[in-house]
Amino acid sequence: MREHLLRNKFRYPISAAAVLLLILFDQLTKDAAKQYLKIQGPLVLWEGVFELRYLENRGAAFGILQNQRFLFLILTVFLLFGILYVYCCRIPSEKRYRALDVIAVLFFAGAVGNFIDRLVQNYVIDFFYFSLIDFPIFNMADIYVVAASSLLIVLGLFYYKDKDFERILGKR
Repeated sequence: MREHLLRNKFRYPISAAAVLLLILFDQLTKDAAKQYLKIQGPLVLWEGVFELRYLENRGAAFGILQNQRFLFLILTVFLLFGILYVYCCRIPSEKRYRALDVIAVLFFAGAVGNFIDRLVQNYVIDFFYFSLIDFPIFNMADIYVVAASSLLIVLGLFYYKDKDFERILGKR
């Protein structure tokens, strides 16, 4: 019981600190990409496989919906409120559900990281590029969202059961 009370006491501050650190790291890496890669050009880290390459993405994932800044800003605000609602009101505080806290933190930090870019400069800075497979260029915020999505899929398939989903979604 005492562990449960301590968990609830520190749950929000720890998550908020994690979100802030992740956003800071995302913004610092984007700033470094802008300062160095924009001027100097691509930095090849592994010839034919991986490089750092500056890109101003005015669309969404894979460059779709170019120049739809207002749409992305509005959708992101709704998404952020949705994540906050799920985190604060739907995810139980028991140890079994802690991974969902991590997922919520990653989703939130990723969404805010790219939201800041769109709000401040009208585009998102991307810079990681896998040339071996010509994969679209991405950034740390994108990595947070993909990691959260992957973890959610794995947990949904192999860890959480129907009763867990019923509890989270409020179904009786």
